[in-house]
Amino acid sequence: MMLIRPLFLSPSPPSSRREPLLPILSAPPEPSRTSYSSARPPGRQPRPSPNERPLPNLRRLTARIVDLTRRKQLSQIMAEVEASKRRARSGRGGGINIIVMNAVLEACASCGDIDLAVQLFEEMRGPMGCGVDGVSYGILLKGLGIARRIDEAFEILESIEKDTSVGCPRLSPHLICGFLNTLIEAGDMRRANALVARFRQVLYEGQSVLLYNLLMKGYIKSNFPLGALTVKDEILRQGLKPDRLTYNTIIFACVKSAEIEKAFQFLRDMKEEAKRDDNPELLPDAVTYTTLLKGLGNSQDLYSVLKIVVEMKSSLILIDRTAYTAMADAFLACGSIDGALCIFGEIIKQVGTNKDLRPKPHLYLSIMRAFATIGDFDMVKRLYKRMWPDSAGSISRSAKQEAVELLMEAALNNNQIDVAKGLLRRIVKGKEHFSWTSRVGLVALKVETLSGFTNSPLRPHVFPQIRLNDPVEKYMLPFRESRPLCGDLILENVVMRFLKDSVVPLVNDWGACTGIVHSHDCTEMDAPLLSMARQPLCVPTSTSLEHVMDLLLREKCEMVIVVKSGNMYEGSYTSSSRPLGVFSLAILSKFTTNTSNTHDACVSRVVP
Repeated sequence: MMLIRPLFLSPSPPSSRREPLLPILSAPPEPSRTSYSSARPPGRQPRPSPNERPLPNLRRLTARIVDLTRRKQLSQIMAEVEASKRRARSGRGGGINIIVMNAVLEACASCGDIDLAVQLFEEMRGPMGCGVDGVSYGILLKGLGIARRIDEAFEILESIEKDTSVGCPRLSPHLICGFLNTLIEAGDMRRANALVARFRQVLYEGQSVLLYNLLMKGYIKSNFPLGALTVKDEILRQGLKPDRLTYNTIIFACVKSAEIEKAFQFLRDMKEEAKRDDNPELLPDAVTYTTLLKGLGNSQDLYSVLKIVVEMKSSLILIDRTAYTAMADAFLACGSIDGALCIFGEIIKQVGTNKDLRPKPHLYLSIMRAFATIGDFDMVKRLYKRMWPDSAGSISRSAKQEAVELLMEAALNNNQIDVAKGLLRRIVKGKEHFSWTSRVGLVALKVETLSGFTNSPLRPHVFPQIRLNDPVEKYMLPFRESRPLCGDLILENVVMRFLKDSVVPLVNDWGACTGIVHSHDCTEMDAPLLSMARQPLCVPTSTSLEHVMDLLLREKCEMVIVVKSGNMYEGSYTSSSRPLGVFSLAILSKFTTNTSNTHDACVSRVVP
């Protein structure tokens, strides 16, 4: 039995709509004039008349637009369409037609520029446009749904229903279901149900379960997955028969709700109905089993995982790379590394005859995580080396970073401290910062603890002259000595100040602090400083230094303003508030001692 590929992976069906003989914007050719006065030597082809031009082939332009849509390059699409129009006006081929413009509308909807899509749609249905059809209306409805402009979409549907729209599109279930799917993807079940109620008569024309499958998908999207079970009851009341997609959606809803027993009950119902009706199209497919494997992995039911794997291999379904990966993930979730290795080995054996089974980097990383946890450094290293030549597709930057982090974690859990320190230096060199709560941060904390300050790869700074419980007033710089600038000044006139100071406070005419400007925020030379300023962070004089340091790192700011206690009004200032001083990371660095004998001015490369 062959698996039905998803629509976005299937080749596009041949269009039943033929391209017009000439594009709309091209000049119509004059009738050909065939001369019979002169004899033509045998074997020679007739020379084309100067008034005859070859018909433009717009398939290449359409394919180019589809490719650029995938890359989200809307500006390049518009440039190439305008270039095609110019070629048509100059009589050098080119031009556009309704198929090309529908592809442009799809690009606008995919890139989120619905205003441009509406503008192009109005041009298409205008007197000088190429016209619109049902596809054009469907794309526009989808774009309006994505942009949450629901009222405009309903107005278009009502105009189609009243037969007052240009192009005379037919109000079909397919057109409404496209808009319905957009609402469901956004999780807006209230408007989705309203759409179904409004156009119920049209939607029930085909007597298809497509509508109900979409509604079940909507309940899953809206975090009420068990609502899909009520939709199945409605299907049976309407006298319709659930298809494979219906059962797969219901099983997914049960898995998402952690109702594994109900999922298995629907699996049994699926098999019984297929046997009773002698309908092989209703038998479970790879999607059914992979959905169940995900639920069993979450519940860590290893015995049921083994049963599903055996059933999959004994059935006639085609087990693809996704199904094999789901098996391995389920075994790993249940703590069975051996089971995952058996599946991984089976994949590698079949790669020689089927290149489509080459595992993705995700599978390598999943197995590496399991071995890193138990400290099997040699196995993690082998998988790390084989991930580059043996995995399918490209390896993202985050995947590469995680692979190195897993190597470091495996080395640390295997008591290879020196190897872990070397890998940590490599990670720190390639990252500007990382979080202590991340995988690399937790491992780095262990490496720091085992290495001590004298051998730390992070070049830590200690504070021998300060105590974290001291008030910030003890270490602040008086506000006048921070040399604040007026917020009305133009950046071009004071740009040299930011070569020395990375952060500068701003004041108004009454001496109140109105903002803080960071040097990396200064991007417009002719703009006033206040337009590039951030809201100042305000702390009272009694605030502990530990709290101020946490505030600076959490807000990713370099300076706080110190005021008297009781002068804070929800973090903002009034004209009567007078700042007493400032405290910044630059001030803090003056009280530090670098244990690695370096002269870096930074506190650390690691931030929480």
